[in-house]
Amino acid sequence: MANYLEGSDDRTRDFVAQIADENPKCKTVCKPKEGMMGWDMRSGMDEATGKYICIIDGDGQFPIESIAACYEIISTTDNDLVKTYRAKGGDGFYRKLISRVYNVLFSSLFPGINTKDANSKPKILTASAYEQMSLKSDDWFIDAEIMLNVRDLKFNEFPIEFYELAGRSSFVKLPAVWEFIKNLVEYRLGGSKEK
Repeated sequence: MANYLEGSDDRTRDFVAQIADENPKCKTVCKPKEGMMGWDMRSGMDEATGKYICIIDGDGQFPIESIAACYEIISTTDNDLVKTYRAKGGDGFYRKLISRVYNVLFSSLFPGINTKDANSKPKILTASAYEQMSLKSDDWFIDAEIMLNVRDLKFNEFPIEFYELAGRSSFVKLPAVWEFIKNLVEYRLGGSKEK
């Protein structure tokens, strides 16, 4: 996945194309952006052709071995989705507080979904589970929307240690916090989130 902002000097798509050239099992998704995180994620999942779909952030905060751990569980059980939750992490007080408040709010507004950490990754879901979902988010709300779509499906989650973010500051600023809260309330009141 290497969607890009037109006119930017981001070379991620070049590196992704090189990896795909060297490995015929890899498929690239490199499109000019029409949205942000949610749009990126949906455009990648729409292109997936396997039995399972895995999503993980590319900033190195989630341990790469947690993908194998999720896969081991989902491939040997009848779960529709397997994910992690951040039990221990390298984030500072501000990020931990935001995450805690967000998850408390999520659980309060949607008490039937017993997740400890809606935004944590990796998430591995079956292709059949994804086909049952109706995801519309173009923004950060996509992780919560996935969890809202699995309320009638079976999922499992396990704890991981979340690494400290290196090389850049967090994208989660006050406008993003407000966006998270607004999206949760809108979804609770309307039952869906339109683009």
